[in-house]
Amino acid sequence: MSELKADTKRIRECSRALQRIYDAFTSRANPADDHAHTELGNQLVVDAFKDFADNGKLHRKDLAEQLRTLGTITWEAAKNYDAVDAALAAALRRCFAATAS
Repeated sequence: MSELKADTKRIRECSRALQRIYDAFTSRANPADDHAHTELGNQLVVDAFKDFADNGKLHRKDLAEQLRTLGTITWEAAKNYDAVDAALAAALRRCFAATAS
């Protein structure tokens, strides 16, 4: 029989990292926001950032939702692995206690 192991701590870290990516992804679409062309060196740079942000909006919402969904799935997976492990351990303890009596 093989051993099945799930590193739930690592899975939760993955979920938190996905949440941070989601937060960063949804909080600032245009890296040039709040910067004047004098700070970025040229209006062409500002315009390029604006075009990039506008084009990105088309797919940003879908990608952000996928990130959020994946974060939820990983969090729930860790929670469920822990619950199954606890239930199995409790069942084994009951079984061993019943056979020891």
